[in-house]
Amino acid sequence: MDRSGLKEKACARIDKEASALVALSRRIHGSPELRFEEHQASTWLVEYLRECGFDVEKPAFGLSTAFVATKGSGRPRVALLCEYDALPEIGHACGHNVIAAAGAGAASGLIEILDSVEGSVRILGTPAEEGGGGKVIMARHGAFEDVDVAMMVHPSGVDMLEIDALAITALEVEYRGVAAHAAAAPHHGVNALDAMVSAYNAISQLRQHIPSTQRVHGIITDGGQAPNIVPERAAGTFYVRARSRAELEVLEKRVHDCFRAGAIATGAKMSVAKDGEDYDELRTNAPLAALYEANLEAVGRQLSEAGKITGSTDMGNVSQLVPSIHPMLQIAPPDVPLHTTEFCRFAGSESGDRGVVDGAKLLAMTAIDYYSDAALRDAVRVAFETRS
Repeated sequence: MDRSGLKEKACARIDKEASALVALSRRIHGSPELRFEEHQASTWLVEYLRECGFDVEKPAFGLSTAFVATKGSGRPRVALLCEYDALPEIGHACGHNVIAAAGAGAASGLIEILDSVEGSVRILGTPAEEGGGGKVIMARHGAFEDVDVAMMVHPSGVDMLEIDALAITALEVEYRGVAAHAAAAPHHGVNALDAMVSAYNAISQLRQHIPSTQRVHGIITDGGQAPNIVPERAAGTFYVRARSRAELEVLEKRVHDCFRAGAIATGAKMSVAKDGEDYDELRTNAPLAALYEANLEAVGRQLSEAGKITGSTDMGNVSQLVPSIHPMLQIAPPDVPLHTTEFCRFAGSESGDRGVVDGAKLLAMTAIDYYSDAALRDAVRVAFETRS
């Protein structure tokens, strides 16, 4: 069977599975679970993949809510990645339910054609993208050691081949002072909140003098308990982002200097700790992305001419290990940003359902292109090795 025939067969299977995939997406959307706690979502995905005929292991690669499903044998081996964690308070406002169901749907399509191509598919359930770095931990346990390419789709307000995914580190800073009555004996206190505010203001000043490719932003998570008590504890969470891991290391040192300034100014004691794993910048593999782009027309989509989307993802770490793509798939109007309650609503709507089916087809067709053409596989490998 030629390549177009393989694609038709895979897409026909996905159409057959559409109602089950939409139900899976809606089920995950209706039961949001935070990072490392995605017990229901991972179980539902595992059940679906086993019903499709995959061999599934859970837990996998060091995480209780991670899984790996396999079918076929040998190389080339394509990895399809499923994310399924939600955000605090606003649920699936990043649309990970769509990512999960689209990955599972692509798997169901590929199982129809694996006996007609050389190679295999690996479905990876990757927890805790929202700050936990699930893919980083899984990579450390060997999840990508024998993988040739890795792919996923991410819902958005536009169709786009890549995002401007920056390297990121998350920092938890804590100041400890001395409590005192703010009116009767303020001179006996050491104000931890003043230390935190001084650091926050220093970071605001720093932001005026860093390149547009860098970001520092954060919140104060503890500022004291009562206004008539000198706060003995203050804390904050800050994200530091840069275009590359090398740039990030330099910027992170400057942010630490801001933290230290707050401690020096007030006499409070300071501690800084990492929150989760550091994320690398995303390297989109151009030949692999071109294959994805060529399949957009088949599902009635076209690339947006909108500007870049900036963010960070642990898919960046994967892209440093194997050729990868992380295209954006429109499920909402362009003016609806990710990580909002409105985007969450679209992720559980009919447009989100369409994203599940289209995303599954796009991943399956791109995988078939990769399986079917040795010259394309060489081009993907050369682009990765030369970082082009």
